[in-house]
Amino acid sequence: MKRVIDCSVAFKWIVAESDTAKAVQLRDDYRTGVIELVAPDFLPVEVGNAILMAERGGRIVTAQGPLLLADVLNLLPVLHPTTPDLLPRAYEIASLLHGTVYDCLYIALAEQQACDLVTADDRLVRKAQGQFPFASLP
Repeated sequence: MKRVIDCSVAFKWIVAESDTAKAVQLRDDYRTGVIELVAPDFLPVEVGNAILMAERGGRIVTAQGPLLLADVLNLLPVLHPTTPDLLPRAYEIASLLHGTVYDCLYIALAEQQACDLVTADDRLVRKAQGQFPFASLP
């Protein structure tokens, strides 16, 4: 079984938030080969930014940032290039949903791979559910 994950899920692998246990279970299932995880190739950049924002917001200790980033980099899902195939479709989806191209790259990848998108972004799920029912919360 294949699933697309976004930054909101990968971030929960390293920083405790609501639904962290579900995200960690996905990670562990990936680690043991039970499922395949995929993501657009910019996922590591987005996770790095989320870690930096968590540092600046005092949610994690500054010295933890590089270590947490290394943890994520050691267990990346299979990364797919955003161009040339995904970006035009993500743009179309973003226009349709009045969303961001960044978020819609995950939807475009799930559509392309014919699999579910797992995201902790409930706003994205609410926007996508009518047209893209494969977008779900963990």
